[in-house]
Parts: sequence; C-alpha cells; structure tokens
Amino acid sequence: MMSKDKKSNLGKSKHGKGSASKGDAEVAAGGELHQIAGGDHPALTTNQGVAISDNQNSLRAHPRGPTLLEDFVLREKITHFDHERIPERIVHARGTGVHGFFELTASLEQYTTAKILTEVGEKTPLFTRISTVAGGSGSIDTPRDVRGFAVKFYTKEGNWDLVGNNIPVFFIQDAIKFPDLVHAVKMEPDRGFPQAATAHDTFWDYISLTPESMHMVMWIMSDRTIPRSLRMIEGFGVHSFRLINAAGESTFVKFHWRPKLGLQSTIWDEAVKIAGADPDFHRRDMFDAIAAGGFPEWEFAVQLFTQEEANSFPFDHLDPTKLILEELVPLKVIGRMVLDRWPRNFFAETEQVAYCPGNIVPGIDFSNDPLLQGRLFSYIDTQLSRLGSPNFHQIPINAPKCPFGNLQRDGHMQMAAQEGRVAYEPNSLSQNAPRETPAKGFHSAAVTETGVKGRIRAESFADHYSQARQFYLSQTAHEQAHIASALVFELSKVEHVHVREAMVGHLRHIEEDLAGRVAKGLALEKMPDAPEAAAPVQELEPSPALQLIGKMKDTLEGRVVGVLIADGSDGSVIKNIKKAAMDAKAVVKIVAPKVGGAKLADGSMLPADGQLAGMPSVLFDAVAVILSEDGAKTLSVESAAIDFVRDAFGHLKAIAVDKGGTELLKTANVEHDAGVVDANDTDAFVAAAKTRQWDREKLVRILA
Repeated sequence: MMSKDKKSNLGKSKHGKGSASKGDAEVAAGGELHQIAGGDHPALTTNQGVAISDNQNSLRAHPRGPTLLEDFVLREKITHFDHERIPERIVHARGTGVHGFFELTASLEQYTTAKILTEVGEKTPLFTRISTVAGGSGSIDTPRDVRGFAVKFYTKEGNWDLVGNNIPVFFIQDAIKFPDLVHAVKMEPDRGFPQAATAHDTFWDYISLTPESMHMVMWIMSDRTIPRSLRMIEGFGVHSFRLINAAGESTFVKFHWRPKLGLQSTIWDEAVKIAGADPDFHRRDMFDAIAAGGFPEWEFAVQLFTQEEANSFPFDHLDPTKLILEELVPLKVIGRMVLDRWPRNFFAETEQVAYCPGNIVPGIDFSNDPLLQGRLFSYIDTQLSRLGSPNFHQIPINAPKCPFGNLQRDGHMQMAAQEGRVAYEPNSLSQNAPRETPAKGFHSAAVTETGVKGRIRAESFADHYSQARQFYLSQTAHEQAHIASALVFELSKVEHVHVREAMVGHLRHIEEDLAGRVAKGLALEKMPDAPEAAAPVQELEPSPALQLIGKMKDTLEGRVVGVLIADGSDGSVIKNIKKAAMDAKAVVKIVAPKVGGAKLADGSMLPADGQLAGMPSVLFDAVAVILSEDGAKTLSVESAAIDFVRDAFGHLKAIAVDKGGTELLKTANVEHDAGVVDANDTDAFVAAAKTRQWDREKLVRILA
C-alpha cells in the first residue's frame, strides 16, 4: 500500500471551506482499497507540458460563479475530446429524429420576453432528436442507457436548442470531467468492446472513484434506462436556466417534457431479447406511430423559482447531480410538443442536425451550473469538428426559419453569396449592412459576480448521497428490486473485485438494505466499509413523482397487442380480441407460422403481419394465443411458439388464450394466473394488458 503522502488523487473533487483537506480521493476510493500500487507517478500535464494542479474542477470566478474563458486546461482538454472522432458523434451517435411543432398554452410574459414563451396559441416548428449515449450509430436501440432528448425550436427570434436527457440529473458536477466520464463508459480502448454498455470495468472503476455520480447511478440502474418506447419517456433540461422579463428581472427555470402516453419500461431480459429480434425497435416504433397518425405528444412544463427560494433548498440547484422535486417547486404546464413528420432524408436531417445549448433567444439566459458552462463551449466545438465547417448553421436542418444575417464571411462550404463592399461593423460605407439592435437584441441577466477565482467546488456541492437515497426510497418495491438486480448484473461483469467492493461501500450510504442485497448477489464474503462522505447524508422525504411504475397510465393507447394464430384458428375470437384492443387504442399485429397468414376454421385466409420466427412476443405489450387443437399440437414442437408464450409470461404480460392456446401454455409449462385470461373475456384481457403482472415476477426470476 502507498504511504499516506503518496496516495492517488483519483476521484478528488475539491469543495469549499477546506472540506478537501483530507482529500476526497480517500473518500471516493473507500479508504486505501483503490490506491494504485507502486512508486511516484508522472505529473499530469497539458499538451504543452505544463503540470496540472487540479484536473477535477474548472476555473470559476468564485465557488458558485461562472466558468472563466481563461481556463486553458479546460479548453485544451475538451477541445481534444471534441475532436477525437469524425464524423460520427462521440456520444449520442444512435439517434431518431422527427419534425413537429410546439404550441404554447399558457404565457410566461411575467417572467420572460421570449416570444415562444409568451404568444399563446402560436405554433413553432421544431426538430426533436432522441438518442442513446454510449453506443455508436450502428448500435442497438434498447441497451440500458440514458436517452438524450434534444429539441430545436425554430422561433421567430432565432433558434433555441433545449438539449437534455430523459433523466433530470447527470453523472458529474463539472464539465472538465466529461471527457473522463465518456472515456470510461465507451468501449475499452485496448479491446474495442463492449459496445453501448456500462457493464464493464472502466465505467465502474471511474464511478467508484466519483462519489458525485451516485445519484445518477440510481437513475441509470432504474427502469428509466430501458424504456418501452421513445414515445414513453420524460425529457429534462437538466440544468437551471434563467428567464428575463421586460424589466430585466430574472427568474430561475427548469424545463420538463412529460409524455401524453405516460411512462413505460421493459424488463431487462426483455430488452436484451428485443435487441436480437429488432435492433431498430425504438426507431421503428416511432416511425410506425407517425405513419399511422398516432403522433407522439409531450406536455411542456416549467419549474420557476427565485434566488431567495433557491437559498432555502437543502441542496444547490446549480449542482447538475441534483434535482428539484415537484413537491418542492410544482410543475407548471405551459405548452405541448407534437411530433408529426418523419425526416425526408435520414442523413441530411437526423445525422446533420447540430444542437448547441448556447443557442438561446432573448428572454432566456444561462445559470452558473459548471456543467452547463462547459457545454456552452464544448457543443459548438464538437459541431465544428463533426460537420467540418463554421458554416454548419447553413445546412437546412440547422438554419433558422426567421431572417438572419451578419458580417461573418467565407469558410469551408459557404453557401451564401454575400454582396456588398463591407464585411465589418461598425462601418459608414453601407446603408443596409446588419447593425446592432440594442432595444430588442439579446441581453444577458444583470448579475453581480464577486469572489476569489480558483479551482474549487462550492461547499454546497459536497452532498453526494442524500438525493440518491431519496430516489431509491421513493421507488415501489418492484422498482427497488430492479435497481438492486441491475447493480448485481452490471457489477458481475466487472473483473476487478476491489471495484465491486468499492461500489457496495458507496451503496451503504444510499441504503443499507440495497447494499446488502447487492453484496449478497455478488457473493461478497464480508460487507465492505463505506467511504467517508464529504457531507452528512440527509434524510429527505420520499417522492412518488420519482417512480416509473407508480406513474404508469391506465391505458393501452400507443401499445401493441400480438395475436398468435395458425391454421384452424377461430376467426370470431380473433375478431373480438382485435376489436377490443383497437377500441382501447392499441395496435394489433397478427402473427402466424408463415408470413402469408393462416387458413381459419371457416376456410377464410387471414393475412399475417409477420412470421412467428421473426415476431417474438418481446415485440408486444400483451399477447393473445388463438389456436385450434391441431394448431396447438403443430406448434407444440415449434421452439419459437414455446418461447412466444414462455417469454410473454416471463416478461409479466397479459395473455389471452382459448382452448388451443391453453394447450400450448401447458406444453410450455406456463401456469395460469390473474394475467392469463379467457380469450372470450375481452374486458378482462384489456384490463390486464394495461399493466404488467408485477406479482408474477417473484415466481419467474430471482431478484436481488
């Protein structure tokens, strides 16, 4: 082991008031467990050979102040990271983009001059891109991963890009750590795998040394990161922003998207099997919904609060690893987003769209969130690298729909043939060159910033466990079991035992029972010690709003029911099941052993939407199995049919069966329960199909 004066500084995050005097490295590492063996280490330097004193914190005007442009360490590190790969996005490469519109339903004129937030009834065109984070553009749709949620509003006053995620918090508190986070989660550089997965050593080694990530870990191990559909996820702006009114007064705001169809996730085993059955599952689901006229819709809501109110919060709202509960600051619904048009060309639009958090309009401004401050620089730098030109804003999908003009000239792929003699401002030689508009132009919030600049994090950022504990305790018992099981699965893929032990140590701060369940699932011989926390863990009230299962809507709208048939199936039963499901606003797909369909008992031919081998039950939200006695006998030796009903049961789905369907269930050793209903009782089937059969789960799998 290293002597105390030679301990690694990995995972350090300095906080104010000398809280880092003992070194968060020891806290993050769980004592000496994670210290790197060996002698002295070479100095970490810039590319110019300048030794770096602090690789964890950006340079700020004061602990809670804005990040300074003079921070050459931050700029060099992120610039190099942004230019690592071309032309694919480094993160969020796998995306699905759709055109639509935003309609304002309640004015925020009291808080902002932004017309998009004050003109009720106005419909603003937009382009939304939802993406996975870790995988490449050719990866699967259904890994356990955060989903990026980015919206480009083409407003009357210029483009506004709201670039967030389906989770309201993030892994890190400071943008200077973003390259390290992504390097850790990406494919391991010596072997080139795993793709689109966090279940590997480098990710969990980094997380175990980064206590500030523990809240985000609870979210990514929850069912939020294995969504049923992109149409059934929430979206969050993550950071605090500012709204500025006509008097120049500013109010803090957080932005939220809430899906009309409600939240829904998959089961982990189901998500894995969907990846094999249809790697494009989410993209196809979105395409099919729009093609059928089932336009996805979200409510747009805001949380508004003053600096005085923020001062009373038991956390710092500028810390991106924290969220503001709805119980603390209620959500105010002010509009809706409808996605109604698929791109004409995937590359030209979905791939070339460039989102930048720095794209805002008059009446909206930034906060001093240090992660947001870094993103304001990083995103535009990334687009310059990926799209190859400072003129990327001229690509049609990126171009504003309002008039725009300035005196910037030339560059690669300049598509505008600017006229006139002058390309500078001010000038006296042109009567029509663009000019400043002091009255209506963009104005930043008039905020006084004072303090001693330095690389130190605010003391108010030091609490890494309280909201993580609150999130876990807010979940239903089923969701808590899923989080524990996800942690066991992920950490079981980690080769280094000391990393597993360190993570369990962190979990002890979140909830002792959770740590115990994970330790048992990993067969640890003894419970690891919990690392010293940088700040006391607070007991915060649980919030039902943080649940997913508890927030599921009692609906079949937007869901898909699969009906398995074969030769001799009863057409009237199929017709009744189909009608009941469609009346409940579900889509119905017919599955048969052959793609051409099946000949029913009355001699008629019923076309199929897909072949049994290519349309397993993992692609549906509920299933019906309508078979004749001979049909059941034929399918009893077909493994795809056995898997169809066995997986539907194992994934907690409702199953409607007639006499032949019952025989197939017997062959598959599938027991009847409340979610397995008579196909003639369509009301019971629809009621069961609107949810998962959660009580069944303990009978079909071992959970942590």
